Amino acid sequence: MGILDKFKSNKAARDKAKHASDTAERKMNERTGGKYEGQIDTAQQQAERRLGMDRDRPDQP
Repeated sequence: MGILDKFKSNKAARDKAKHASDTAERKMNERTGGKYEGQIDTAQQQAERRLGMDRDRPDQP
């Protein structure tokens, strides 16, 4: 079992990562004045998808 498998099975870690991802997105949008909001949102979605944290999918067991 790899580190990402452990991460994916730990709901508390996923919740904390989602919160950190949202915070980072908000800070970047503030620093850029919202100029790159679309690109930042796309990057956040891709990063979360690669970590198995798709917000569109129901929580995995």
